[in-house]
Amino acid sequence: MRVFTYILWSILLSLFVVSCGSYWNQPVTNKSARIGELTSGSMKLKNMPKPTEQVVAGVYNFRDQTGQYKNIETGSSFSTAISQGGTTILIKSLEDSGWFTVVERENLGNLLNERNIINTTREQFAKAGNTDQKPLPPLLFAGILLEGGVVSYDTNIITGGSGARYFGVGGSVQYREDRITVYLRAVSTTNGRVLKTVYVSKTILSQAVSANLFKYVNFQRLLEVEMGYTVNEPVQLAMKDAIEKAVESIIIEGIEDGLWKTKDGDVMDNFLVSEYKKEKVIDESTLLHDRKQRFRHTKNEVGLSGGVALLDGDLKDKKAGYSFRLDYTRNLSSSFAWNLNVNPMQLKTGKSFKNQLYSIDTNLRYMLLPNDNVSPYVYGGVGMLGDYFMLANRKGKDDFFFKVQYGLGLNFNLSDDFSLFAYGEHHLPFTDKLEGVKSGKRNDFYYTGGIGVKFYF
Repeated sequence: MRVFTYILWSILLSLFVVSCGSYWNQPVTNKSARIGELTSGSMKLKNMPKPTEQVVAGVYNFRDQTGQYKNIETGSSFSTAISQGGTTILIKSLEDSGWFTVVERENLGNLLNERNIINTTREQFAKAGNTDQKPLPPLLFAGILLEGGVVSYDTNIITGGSGARYFGVGGSVQYREDRITVYLRAVSTTNGRVLKTVYVSKTILSQAVSANLFKYVNFQRLLEVEMGYTVNEPVQLAMKDAIEKAVESIIIEGIEDGLWKTKDGDVMDNFLVSEYKKEKVIDESTLLHDRKQRFRHTKNEVGLSGGVALLDGDLKDKKAGYSFRLDYTRNLSSSFAWNLNVNPMQLKTGKSFKNQLYSIDTNLRYMLLPNDNVSPYVYGGVGMLGDYFMLANRKGKDDFFFKVQYGLGLNFNLSDDFSLFAYGEHHLPFTDKLEGVKSGKRNDFYYTGGIGVKFYF
């Protein structure tokens, strides 16, 4: 027991050493101001190919449209859940991309007032005899307006964790995921037409890891050790990442629609659009909580699997024998399929009983999550069981028995052509003679289970 406790505690400590970078960089001193952190999309946006000509863009307001306030356990809070500086973040992203010349529109009144002050001052100098006063140049007008905002901030879309404790040694991991969503659209200032609209979402992760030891190491000597940390992804950085991704998307979709082009020519334009479409297909096939979808158009499946068979009959000793299965499946719809399989197996029971059996089964299968990469399924049907070595030598006895079976399984998609699967079945033959002993009122039955590989065509 003591050795197991030390091993468990060592594993917990190793987890902290290997994966908990935040734990080993805890703040213990004051830090000076620093330049803001980059997100995953910052460098990608800065490294984009440059345009043939920058687009003059104006941003009047990119605001928080959720109206949400921070959640606190007690009382009320007047602090907003997300940053109110969306316009500033968007302008910074537009500048970083190198595709836009951004003109001031958020505080246009201040700009106009300052220009009036300059003009008034110059007029006064002109009246005083200083004739070298030139009028101010006209303001730069925007070719497009970028509008939109943060449309949702969903908290606790998924929460969970895990933990274990054994003889005073334990640890736990907890997590929570929030989600922020932004919309961005480009509007033509000449005719008011909405040129493009993009939609981007970003998850915000919070994690808590803890480990503890509570154990008597000697008589009246109690050892208590606790360690842990909590990491919350900053909402502002998540918002910045989402806005940068929206800017990247609107640039590439504008290239696709011929609104603007890169100075590197059609080859670079086609490459950017092609890569973006690949990413878009993956993102659009992924549901909430990272449920990746795979839409197959093939109708046929061939599978090969191996596993074990366990007989539950009249003899006391239960032993596992081998089981192999070759099956063909025809998909009738996205969820339903018809299956036919051949299953050679060995049933073992008692002290020395062994028997070779063969079954041919047909089933109707239902996939619970037909388009997910990991999908459970259930099935059931009828079959025919043959015993060539024992029953064939019994005069006047049938060589085959009819049966029913049902089971459940789990499918793991590896690609469009292959997948792994695991299954477990319960078989109910209409006989009490599988092990050569007829006793009691109930019939014999057996279980099979295994893992295998499946090919789609």
